[in-house]
Amino acid sequence: MNKLYPLKFKPILKDRIWGGDKLKTIFGKQGKCKACGESWELSAVQGDISVVENGFLKNNSLVELIEIYMGDLVGDKVYENFGLDFPLLIKLIDANDDLSIQVHPNDNLALKRHESFGKTEMWYILDAKPEAELISGFNKQITKDEYVSHVNNSTLRNVLNRIPVSKGEAFFIPAGRIHAIGAGILLAEIQQTSDITYRIYDWDRVDANGKSRELHTDLAIDAIDYKYYDDVKTVYEKKENIIIQIAKCQYFTTNRIKVTKNMERDYIKLDSFVIYMCCDGAFDLVYNGNEEIEVTKGQTVLLPAIFKDVKLIPKTFAEVLEVYID
Repeated sequence: MNKLYPLKFKPILKDRIWGGDKLKTIFGKQGKCKACGESWELSAVQGDISVVENGFLKNNSLVELIEIYMGDLVGDKVYENFGLDFPLLIKLIDANDDLSIQVHPNDNLALKRHESFGKTEMWYILDAKPEAELISGFNKQITKDEYVSHVNNSTLRNVLNRIPVSKGEAFFIPAGRIHAIGAGILLAEIQQTSDITYRIYDWDRVDANGKSRELHTDLAIDAIDYKYYDDVKTVYEKKENIIIQIAKCQYFTTNRIKVTKNMERDYIKLDSFVIYMCCDGAFDLVYNGNEEIEVTKGQTVLLPAIFKDVKLIPKTFAEVLEVYID
């Protein structure tokens, strides 16, 4: 069997009613997308399975690779728990307009209703217009009955927790938390492998044919966490050349690394694949002692679990998100 190596995948671009052109102009994503809202960088969602674009495994799908390499690719524990289902979905999102108000079910509800995983996710802000804001949770604790009343009376906006955002901020969005990305935000999203979304309110938008998108009001009621949270933004120090953890849960760990000098990463105690998202700058990823692969702004790389030590060598600097399952 040929040896594994760091894998890049062909982006899966998604037209969205709220999408823009930054995924093309800033990150160079190529495709027929017109209003390009999402680039699925790494996906095992049925119907949207990522395909390798580099090396001898080019044109093989992510699922095919897991079938062949199993724990060497994803980690023995990950393979034991998930089999051929790659557990994470990695996206870049360009919100040229407001996304719908939505919520995702947790594992239990998603399994019961859809035979799917739930969807806990996190956002890392790559760029934001000065007035940009997002929605995460409610601005006060409400009851289920109060929520239903707000939906029926078209006053839901009054109880949503709006947060101004700026580049470099991070937000953890557990399943059950009502949320929306606002206009003028470019972000990286790390989430469970799930495409289950309950759309609650879509700003009364219609498409080119005058049709509004489907709402899932009734499904959302039992999925929502109605508590108030005052710590929805991740607070961290923006230091260079050290590992800064910005999210940790049972589904994924995400670290931010601002690299301005050579950095060695030791994964000897980790039984998981590692994902690198290059948010800015560029770096060479050195593996197998002296082999290397260049990773540029907007690119995502999957490092197979079999690699236990690598080196990140910045061109001048690199802002990197490092993701794995711990």
